[in-house]
Amino acid sequence: MSETQPGPADAEGPERTERDPRALAEAPEPPQLPGTPVLGNTLGFVRDPFGFYDRLESVGDAVGYSVAGREFCTVFEPDYVEQILVEDNERFVKSEAFRDAAAGFAERGLLLTEGEEWRDQRVRIQPAFTPDRIRSYADAMVTYAERTLDHLADGEVVDVQDAMSELTLRILAKSLFDIDVEGRREVVREAAAALNERGDAGGASAFLPDWVPTPKNRRFERAMTDFEAMVDDLVAERRADDAEYDDLLSLLLRAEGPDGETMAEEVVGDQLVTFLFAGHETTALALTYAWHLLGRNPDEAEKLRAELDATLGDDPATIADLPDLGYTERVVREALRLYPPAYVLFREPTEDVRIGPYRIEAGTNLTLPAFKLHRDGRFYDAPDEFRPERWTADFEDDLPDYAYFPFGGGPRHCIGMRFAMTELRLVLATMAREVAFEPVYEGDPDLAMSATLKPTTEMRMRVRKR
Repeated sequence: MSETQPGPADAEGPERTERDPRALAEAPEPPQLPGTPVLGNTLGFVRDPFGFYDRLESVGDAVGYSVAGREFCTVFEPDYVEQILVEDNERFVKSEAFRDAAAGFAERGLLLTEGEEWRDQRVRIQPAFTPDRIRSYADAMVTYAERTLDHLADGEVVDVQDAMSELTLRILAKSLFDIDVEGRREVVREAAAALNERGDAGGASAFLPDWVPTPKNRRFERAMTDFEAMVDDLVAERRADDAEYDDLLSLLLRAEGPDGETMAEEVVGDQLVTFLFAGHETTALALTYAWHLLGRNPDEAEKLRAELDATLGDDPATIADLPDLGYTERVVREALRLYPPAYVLFREPTEDVRIGPYRIEAGTNLTLPAFKLHRDGRFYDAPDEFRPERWTADFEDDLPDYAYFPFGGGPRHCIGMRFAMTELRLVLATMAREVAFEPVYEGDPDLAMSATLKPTTEMRMRVRKR
């Protein structure tokens, strides 16, 4: 790996976690990207968000700038990411820019709460994601993947993203909430589309307050009203049902906190909104990008099918097979490297802090761009190429921990990480033996920086059944 930028080991002076006031005061600020009066760097960011990050990366390992009247700093050094997410995590919260972008979306759910409220929620929800629970979800993952195969005809052209969205929503709804989303899927889809549209960084309206009646904000408000009403109905139906359930929804309704109280109705609703969106949207995108990469790389697709044929034969995939499906896991890891759906994390320090050699002021909006670190040539040979075979044990041992973080990290890492990795591997193992998808578009998809890293057009692919 080549060293193209100075890292923490090159910095002089006290440790980066130094809290001595004098040392902190003497530390330099990160280099600042030049901007214009009043607007700062807003126009450059809005016109070309991806190019803007390239420009930031060329400046240094941490770079300050101003967008929409807010001060930002982006870090490109894995050790800095680790400090923020792990070592000094208690000194950082979700950034103001992120909270404003998510205004009106499940504000009392696990994604956006902080401090003791977040810890209480995490403790109550965690039992739904233990290894034993995830094993119990595996059958639904395979069953719904098989049903998806049944609805695919050889030679037809399908929007793979749409198909994967329907599949992952069904899996999530059945596994975590024991519900059938038939007839309700459009409500979830519309809310997801409206959230992504409102948060698209490529438009100036992304920086307007949520109360400004732009077309995007009005669509989002309507979609969230319908989404929340649907969730209220689900909660009411469960409360009226005398049957015994052992799923996340029942856990949310009955789990008691330290004060002996169960979650308020509003909080339960926000948890459902959070999981119904985040729990299926990101996994659907990861599968979509995996099919795209396999379609563009037939040799790797053949290696995957050969492993599945040799390991599974004619039997359906089970969770017990996953330890033997090493190449399948490498395909998933590489897809998440090249196209991380949760492509950037947002934090802000609650006090002045030192990150690497730099002083970062309290309230600065920090961005941690996984999509850039995942393609950093310091850590990955041929970083833009799809090479599942790179994920050997030796490679992972040499890779800095936070040169790869598709599920975040530290105490606030994605609670559904094991669920998602199990689902991704089982769905690929089930479907790749029976079908291949050939992209009918040219090249790689154009992407949008929205709530997730999304393609800007339909991912239309031709079905080829084996």
